[in-house]
Amino acid sequence: MKKMILTAIAVFTLSFINAQDNEQTSKGKFLVEGNTNFGGIEFIGISNGNAANTGFSFYSFEDEGPSGFNIGAEAGYFIIDNLALKLGLGFGSFKPNNDSDSSTSFSYKIGAKYYIISKIPVQVDFTGASIEDAEDNPSFIGLQGGYALFLGDHISVEPGLRYNLSTDDEIYSSFLQLNVGFALHF
Repeated sequence: MKKMILTAIAVFTLSFINAQDNEQTSKGKFLVEGNTNFGGIEFIGISNGNAANTGFSFYSFEDEGPSGFNIGAEAGYFIIDNLALKLGLGFGSFKPNNDSDSSTSFSYKIGAKYYIISKIPVQVDFTGASIEDAEDNPSFIGLQGGYALFLGDHISVEPGLRYNLSTDDEIYSSFLQLNVGFALHF
């Protein structure tokens, strides 16, 4: 067992140190990504359903509980090696319970993503939403970090942790979420 653990640590360390040729994150390249979102609903509460979401999510709780979906994507351009400026858009629908009408939301995101040693993406962004019939619309400062696993020259899987800091805690709460991103680099 000790040998297996040491072997796994050695393989992880070598793959971490031996970064690819940086071509995927070099200046002039583009990035298109889709993210799944886990955790946002539980942390921000039912009433904040799909507040400011540019990822993919589908949820339904019990027969009388809330349900909804969100679809979205983000795109970026590497202005220098390892640093991309990004924009994101999302559309969602949220139904608090079976007896209520659905409300829709349009979300947007603008930010920057930096790849440390071409493998560790960190992101800072501003995310907002326009929710149908809402008195106040949410906005968040997002901080995200993770790891980029390149499956080839053009595709990466990027699991990460994201914290959404609400710009107005009296209306919408800050929350933590787990993301799994799928990115196309070209």
